[in-house]
Amino acid sequence: MRFWGKPRRKSSGSPIGDRSGLAAAYWESRDEELLTASLGKIARRLPFLIASALRLAWQAAPFDTAVALAGNVLAGVFTVYGLVATSDVLASLFAGGPTPERVRAALPSLALVAVATGLRGALLAAAGWAQARLKPQVERLAETRLFELTTQVELAAFDDDDFHNAMLRARDSGVPDTATVVETTISALTGAVGVVAATAALGFLHPVLMPLLLVTAVPAGWAAIRTARLGYQAFYRLSAARRRKFMLSDLMAERQPAAEVRTFALRDFLLGEYAKVADLEQDVQLDVARRRTVVKAGGDALTGAATLAVYGALAALLAAGVIPLAVAGTAVLALRTGQSSLAGLVQTLNRLYEAGLYFGDYLAFREHAETRTPPAPALTPSGLALLAADGVSFAYPGADRPALRDVSVTVARGEVIALVGENGSGKTTLAKLLAGLYRPQSGTIRWDGRELADLDLRRMVSVIAQDHTRWPLTVRENILMGRPLEEERLAEAAAAAGTDEVVSTLPLGYDALLDRRFRGGHDLSGGQWQRVAVARGFYHDAELVIFDEPTSALDARAEHALFERIRRHADGRAVVLITHRLASVRYADRIYVLDRGRVAEQGTHAELMARDGLYADLYGLQAAAYQYDGGTVARAEEAVR
Repeated sequence: MRFWGKPRRKSSGSPIGDRSGLAAAYWESRDEELLTASLGKIARRLPFLIASALRLAWQAAPFDTAVALAGNVLAGVFTVYGLVATSDVLASLFAGGPTPERVRAALPSLALVAVATGLRGALLAAAGWAQARLKPQVERLAETRLFELTTQVELAAFDDDDFHNAMLRARDSGVPDTATVVETTISALTGAVGVVAATAALGFLHPVLMPLLLVTAVPAGWAAIRTARLGYQAFYRLSAARRRKFMLSDLMAERQPAAEVRTFALRDFLLGEYAKVADLEQDVQLDVARRRTVVKAGGDALTGAATLAVYGALAALLAAGVIPLAVAGTAVLALRTGQSSLAGLVQTLNRLYEAGLYFGDYLAFREHAETRTPPAPALTPSGLALLAADGVSFAYPGADRPALRDVSVTVARGEVIALVGENGSGKTTLAKLLAGLYRPQSGTIRWDGRELADLDLRRMVSVIAQDHTRWPLTVRENILMGRPLEEERLAEAAAAAGTDEVVSTLPLGYDALLDRRFRGGHDLSGGQWQRVAVARGFYHDAELVIFDEPTSALDARAEHALFERIRRHADGRAVVLITHRLASVRYADRIYVLDRGRVAEQGTHAELMARDGLYADLYGLQAAAYQYDGGTVARAEEAVR
């Protein structure tokens, strides 16, 4: 079962204690439902789960699915045949006459039992082999289909908490449980076939024997369900505590907080907090172990009593002459076979229902994600003459106010335009709209007169984001990003971004792996990573290049050099530059000043300074911060001379 083995998640830092009032984490969305599920509810959901699981299995591997299903069904047939043949063996052995003759009479039936047992074993082995092959194929198919959607949905979907949490549930629980649903469906089928086989064998022997199987299996089934419920309850009680434990373990064992743990002498504090959570977890686990032992003992006692009653009933039937001794002996074997199959079936159905909840989340997410997948654009532009946003507005899901309101900007081929403003003014949002990553909720953005939504811009736009991804790849792969290698263009892009200086410090050069989590990996400073990201943008050689704070981690000399290269890079393409370093945008062709989602001012540096508005105020504040005491020349001015 899942209770102690759920996938580890990042902690939310929720306090431990009474769980009421705590917001459930995304992976806990089904915990309460698992606690209250009845057998009737489980049975009603089973047809949908089984049909969905078999459909997915067939799509992943039709041959293995057919072998797994056919093998289990045919094994059940030979189980029935073997039990009936066993009755004939016992009848021959219990017949009158000399023992050698009775043994010889039993040999044909005994041979049939051996053949049936051998064939049953071979079929189960084949079914098990096919079932083992199914699991990785199903999980791969489910994961592939998920990622095909997550990499295609509109970017705004990831700003929607409900969508994001649904995606996390589908990825972290739904994908692994697709294979579990398929596996438990076939296991349930195996158990059902075993029960049907034992019941059929009892019916062949004598109809009155059939109800006896249910009598022996009910106590074991009750114990299995009750034990599972105790496990769910324990996991539910420990949920918040486990999140805190995971958080504390990360703080004590991860690289990033290690320095501050030592600087602030947090070792004893963290170990003390960890001990509190560990004590709680241990107490709950010991309590559950005790209660599960009591339940199991009670179930075993009831099963023993039921078995004794069944054997008493067999003895009474035997004494009354209703059934012969051979049939009674075979009935005992059939009852034991059916009892084992039925108990296993109950446990498997419980697992199937649990996994099916998360599998249902996976199916629901896929259905929802398809509605948020934009249609594939059919046209790829050949170049860019003018990109124009007219009256654009945009609001993030759940936001109190729009991020952009009635914004109009233009950028032409060969121009550098700058977007400046205070934090939260909408600069990055506007850049993402211009790149086609978001769609405006009102207004239009046109690329040479065509709506962006109608165009495929994947090879036409390059975005160097402030929070660029530090890909765990080699330097070369970090720059190429899947594009074909052109050595000359790679060298030019690296030189333009200053990445060649970074490469010269690495033992393996462009082949150096940029992740210390792997053997031989290297880590870069923030400024070095920024140069790699800029080289990525230069190598793309796009028609529209957007630089979002490309120098935030660079020193003043490197920053000045990079801005000079960006200006040269604008030749023949359009460049959008976002930066808080206003001294670096003086030579932009046009500057748009954003304030609370609106364009407050626009113009050249000289025009905006002469207007003495928001831009002039911000520029003056930055320049004053760089002046020497006594005031002569601002370093901000020197940086762009």
